[in-house]
Amino acid sequence: MNMPFYVAPEQLMKDRADFAQKGIARGRSLVAVEYDAGVLLCAENPSRNLRKVSEIYDRMAFAGVGRYNEYDQLRIAGIRHADMKGFTYSRDDVDAQALANQYAQMLGQIFTHETKPLEVEILVVAVGFDTDGDRMFHIRYDGSVTDENGFAALGGSAEAIRDRLETTHTADADMAASLNVAVKALSGDDRVLTPNEIEVAVLERLDGGRCFRRFENGEIADLLA
Repeated sequence: MNMPFYVAPEQLMKDRADFAQKGIARGRSLVAVEYDAGVLLCAENPSRNLRKVSEIYDRMAFAGVGRYNEYDQLRIAGIRHADMKGFTYSRDDVDAQALANQYAQMLGQIFTHETKPLEVEILVVAVGFDTDGDRMFHIRYDGSVTDENGFAALGGSAEAIRDRLETTHTADADMAASLNVAVKALSGDDRVLTPNEIEVAVLERLDGGRCFRRFENGEIADLLA
């Protein structure tokens, strides 16, 4: 009987991490930035139908990079989780941190026990009634969670984008200024992204009801003008 090859656990985890990182790096990046009236999400995405940014619940949004079919499954699972919790208890009990923890457990379980990890990074965003209530949770392919403050960047170019946002982002800027900062951070110095190449949505700081709003190309062009 042939004996299976032994692979050290450290090497196995490294190989899975390298595989996931390469898959994520092949995709396009996205950013989320706080502005004076909420949180703005901007993704490099030329498709009008395959969305990277979506609403999860009344005051919550979801964003993902990497393999579309994989992070879209996570988006659907998050919507079901939030709807079930809101229906069973109260809409006020639906919490971004609890959802982020749920995602972290799912991704961590797959990364540790499945042969192929998910090639995704996701962001769970919630807008509060004031700036202290804003939340951004960055969940990686291995289930690790980061609580981001002010802004977040996901994707293969995330480090370079964060460096640009460090010097240009201000949380008290208006929506148009924040969108310009986000687009310039995504594009860098060697290219210019047009309204047809980006996807933009916001979580507005409203007193009640649904806070998520998506922008069409014409609205994006007006804000960037």
